[in-house]
Amino acid sequence: MQIKYLHTMVRVKDLEKSIAFYELLGLRQTRRMDSEAGRFSLIFMAPPRQEDCPIELTWNWDGDDALPSDSRHFGHLAYAVEDIYAMCQHLMNNGVTINRPPRDGRMAFVRSPDNISVELLQMGEAMSPAEPWASMENTGHW
Repeated sequence: MQIKYLHTMVRVKDLEKSIAFYELLGLRQTRRMDSEAGRFSLIFMAPPRQEDCPIELTWNWDGDDALPSDSRHFGHLAYAVEDIYAMCQHLMNNGVTINRPPRDGRMAFVRSPDNISVELLQMGEAMSPAEPWASMENTGHW
């Protein structure tokens, strides 16, 4: 029996903030569906040349107060990045908190506006430890 990965769905409270966050990571919108009858939108976002591995942002037009304040039950999304230090600096420059800095040159964690934990992993071998990352403390949890 064959199986194929399709997508990961996360519910979002503020669609524009969420789209902007995933764009900072380098994802682009690949598809969108708006349901008047269901009063929701589905926005699919994926890295360039990886449109077959999207994340689905589900936004309920009338709000979603049932979303938990701490989405740890979801686990996390994970993306490999070409330069973990450059990506973390880019995110910080745009107001994103680095919850677990890449002290080891290999792994970092951030959170989306909807409190979804996102793991960033260095492609290939870990980079050599470098400041300010090597001595940066954790912020919050991931």
